[in-house]
Amino acid sequence: MKVLLFGAGGRVGKVVLAELAARGHDVTAAFRAKPFPDGLPANVKPVVGDATDAASVAAAAKGQDAVVSAVGPGVLKNAEVIETAAHALVEGLEKAGTKRLLIVGGAGTLEIRPGVMRLDDPSYPEQYRPQGVRQKVALETFRASSLDWTYISPAILFNPGERTGKYRVGGDAVLTDASGKSAISFEDFAIALADEIETPRNLRRRVTYAY
Repeated sequence: MKVLLFGAGGRVGKVVLAELAARGHDVTAAFRAKPFPDGLPANVKPVVGDATDAASVAAAAKGQDAVVSAVGPGVLKNAEVIETAAHALVEGLEKAGTKRLLIVGGAGTLEIRPGVMRLDDPSYPEQYRPQGVRQKVALETFRASSLDWTYISPAILFNPGERTGKYRVGGDAVLTDASGKSAISFEDFAIALADEIETPRNLRRRVTYAY
């Protein structure tokens, strides 16, 4: 498949890129600026692309089978990027005629009890609240679009780790294991995301991946 990946240089994006490339997909990896990373696989084409600019999205997305956005606030913790990218992705993909979009979202919008998101609970870490609020707006933006989107919220504990090939898929609520822990590695998250690209099961839905 032809897959366009925004945020290819980020912490999660790098892992997603490696997974897609290893599976043999023709990946267009969008970076904000040159120079591009060295040692990219032969089936990865690096381009300059900006997920916060609709025209840039449209140009890069034309002819792609699917688009993945792993764009986040980055080291500068610029939460506005999340909302701006959501609007630009919708507008750009609609212009390009590309319907399939998968978004690496946040865990703040997951429900801890019916009707109550994590970000609306006093226990939610204040330093993440700006991002959580923007992710809520982004999710609403995708829901209002005509795209075949899948918004993917990771588990609460989401870090680099082991590639086990194991994961579970949940819906709008926090997904925990038998001990009450909500966690997944970047590597297994990337496996789950790539599986969803290859075999779509959650069109126009928010899902979460956890052990």
